[in-house]
Amino acid sequence: MWSTLSKGSVTAYSAGSKPSGTPNPYALETLARHGLPIEGLRSKSWSEFEGDAAPQMDVVITVCDSAASEPCPIWPGAPVRVHWGLPDPASLPAGPEAEAAFEATFQALKSRIQACLDAGIVPASNEQRLEILKAAHEAA
Repeated sequence: MWSTLSKGSVTAYSAGSKPSGTPNPYALETLARHGLPIEGLRSKSWSEFEGDAAPQMDVVITVCDSAASEPCPIWPGAPVRVHWGLPDPASLPAGPEAEAAFEATFQALKSRIQACLDAGIVPASNEQRLEILKAAHEAA
């Protein structure tokens, strides 16, 4: 979502502490419904983004409350880290409630991402990025 909303000025990655092996169908449906590309998306571990061969990141955002309490990898480049706590929609059983939860999560993330982009996170310093990220979370 970051990459699309930023019109390519941000390269974003998504990963988790306990990948399921395949993306959640509700997640893919939600992204597609909002016109975001889903081709090539896969479930991946955040361990893919540690080590010398990993891309250097400026910002790491955890969103799942359960992952926030887990030890995170040491990310190359010492990125700004922030937690945007959201309920995990994948924890719900399949059905309309889960579909609605994925939509709510999408809207919450979209709102925060757009607030960050509107506040100028792309050319900002690390200190400014942290403040922008925190403000976007608190305003939601």
